[in-house]
Amino acid sequence: MGGFLVVLSPFNLMLMLVGILLGVIIGVLPGLGGANGVAILLPLTFSMSPTSAIIMLSCIYWGALFGGAITSILFNIPGEPWSVATTFDGHPMARKGRADEALTAAFTSSFVGALVAVLVITFLAPLVAKFALKFGPAEFFAVQFLTFASFIGMGKGSPFKTLASMTLGFALASVGLDSVTGQLRMTFGTAELLTGFKFLVAVIGLFGIGEILGSMETGLAFTGAHARLRLNAVLETWKKLPQYWMTSLRSCIIGCWMGITPGGATPASFMSYGLAKRFSKDGHKFGTGQIEGVIAPETGAHAAGTSALLPMLTLGIPGSPTAAVLLGGLLIWGLQPGPLLFIEQKDFVWGLIASMYLGNIVGLVIVLTCVPLFAAILRVPFSIIAPVIMVICAVGAYTINNAMFDVWMMGVFGVIGYLFNKLKYPLPPMVLALVLGDMAESSFRQSMLLSQGDLSIFWSNGLVGTIFGLGVILLFWPVISWLMGMARQGKTA
Repeated sequence: MGGFLVVLSPFNLMLMLVGILLGVIIGVLPGLGGANGVAILLPLTFSMSPTSAIIMLSCIYWGALFGGAITSILFNIPGEPWSVATTFDGHPMARKGRADEALTAAFTSSFVGALVAVLVITFLAPLVAKFALKFGPAEFFAVQFLTFASFIGMGKGSPFKTLASMTLGFALASVGLDSVTGQLRMTFGTAELLTGFKFLVAVIGLFGIGEILGSMETGLAFTGAHARLRLNAVLETWKKLPQYWMTSLRSCIIGCWMGITPGGATPASFMSYGLAKRFSKDGHKFGTGQIEGVIAPETGAHAAGTSALLPMLTLGIPGSPTAAVLLGGLLIWGLQPGPLLFIEQKDFVWGLIASMYLGNIVGLVIVLTCVPLFAAILRVPFSIIAPVIMVICAVGAYTINNAMFDVWMMGVFGVIGYLFNKLKYPLPPMVLALVLGDMAESSFRQSMLLSQGDLSIFWSNGLVGTIFGLGVILLFWPVISWLMGMARQGKTA
């Protein structure tokens, strides 16, 4: 209730509304996305209090989650990576004249998934935070190792490409002044690199510029269904949705699990869609315009995207690229994510959680009433939209330190992001390593100092041993699953 008192101030309510509107626009525009939008607009929040800033940025995130469904259903263009699965049945529904039914199902399912995830955060976050108070340097490094290992072992792409991307992120994180010895590392005589690479500059370049360069190369043409929502269609769709409660529940569980363990919204949406297709009595009709094929991915994606903030707040471990950007923002504002945040910054934590409840309600109302307006944005030629986004990125990078060096570095990171996308190397592991690299290194070196160089400290008690052991299992999960598959084949033969 104290959190709601923080959020319900007129200024914070205005920021919430502005954040959701900006987020929906970002979600509608292909080439941007939640992480990109938050990264680009993060410098604008430096003059605000941390609570107001995080409310606005988190609402941008909620808005982007909602907005991605609009282009997926109407134009068959995923505004967000996690909206790809929504196109499978959403766009066929729109082509059959059922666009309002598909949009209503998508928005309502998104709201339900996010609401369940916020309830999980509300009741689990304090328990996780109390548990995390038992952590020392070895336990923190074990958790960070578990995070890195899960990205490598559980990612849908090549584990070697994930490892290569993460290694580059570690290298970038180590540039600057060594916090333990005070020596300079990899600055090459450049004064601007004494404090290392600016996290925001890297993220704006990697996501914002990189995505825009890719979109400019492929070219985008927006053609699709007419955007309108009739009230009777909305009400009829709401009457249908309760009969798919099992699909929603299953997708919520998958989404919350994939958000808390750093799987992310995209795998959650595909997994939810796949399981819905497998268990549905109309599974063979999926891909032709089934409402269940819209409910499942949208519920899973929103549950994952929202619950990703739980490990970020309680352990300082981001569960998604956008959570990694928000983590960087917390560090810039002087807040240390972790269990003490719930003790020292109660207004901040509970204000953020209260804003999740209100933000999702306001977001649902806005997208249901303003779909034609948001769809009209896509009538603006992409040749106009792209330069505007590039300018916004450049302004965002420059305002961090008022330095042109940061703008040039943003361009360099933009080219790296473009090349990574072309070569199918994942960017989230690189961003994760760039954010957590310093913290993981510090935890590891502190552990080594405490144990006088003895690696057995990572198996010295049940807690750290369990976490580290789980990390090792996840790291080698592709090998383990392959061996299990070979064993099954041997039995059947």
